[in-house]
Amino acid sequence: MEQQAKAPPDLKKVAQFLRSGGAGMKVRVGALNGKRVDYFKGKSAVKALLSPAYQKKKGMPPITTEDEAKTVLHAVNTFAFYLRVQRGGPSGSSSSSPKVLQIIQEQRFAPDEYYAWFYDGSQWTTYAGGVAMVVIMLAGVMFPLWPPTMRLGVWYLSIGMLGLIGLFFVIAILRLIFYIITVIVASPGIWIFPKLFADVGFVESFIPLWEWDVQKKKSKKKKGEKGEKSDKGKSKVSTNGGTAETPAETSDASPTPSSRRTRIEEVEDDDDA
Repeated sequence: MEQQAKAPPDLKKVAQFLRSGGAGMKVRVGALNGKRVDYFKGKSAVKALLSPAYQKKKGMPPITTEDEAKTVLHAVNTFAFYLRVQRGGPSGSSSSSPKVLQIIQEQRFAPDEYYAWFYDGSQWTTYAGGVAMVVIMLAGVMFPLWPPTMRLGVWYLSIGMLGLIGLFFVIAILRLIFYIITVIVASPGIWIFPKLFADVGFVESFIPLWEWDVQKKKSKKKKGEKGEKSDKGKSKVSTNGGTAETPAETSDASPTPSSRRTRIEEVEDDDDA
């Protein structure tokens, strides 16, 4: 856009920072004139300009307060890097569909308003990815023209990768068979590589080597508290040779005279019965 080209270098760097992933802004997807666009809330941009990541950048306008951040964001808004929009309901039948956005004629910056991006940021990663994809495709098509040593190396590499994948499946099948056998012979069973399918690193997937399939015991604390609540305020008081239930003492702050003291027996908790 022409307005973006006229922006000062420091404001353009601010827009690039906000559009990059390093800003940590929460970006949402909306529908503007039938097309999907990214948009954000103003307070998210203010927080990004006050973050330590922005302070480490060079060639940026100095920002130390929230008012300074609002001033800079308003200046970036005047060059149409993003425009103030009004958010409506879902664009589709589902509630999770992108919200409908509409550009507001009066442009200003406010933390509680929404702004749609009209700037894609630096495109060098997109260009580099496209070039790399073209090079890989050409290399695959020209595989018969490769030198024999390179083709042999690729063949060994592919065989090694297939071997690793096959070994993974073999380990998964063997650990399942071993678990079934140990469940019958030595209950509750033993898992080999218990973290093989856990969301951990490659090395952590094989640590520990084996582990009993013991379910974690549920905490009895809540159960005990529940029993105390149900029996709270109940106690047996001996009166004239009999017993009667009376509310228990809630506090020991005020002492009871010896002449009025009664013998109190605690009722046993019936939860374990």
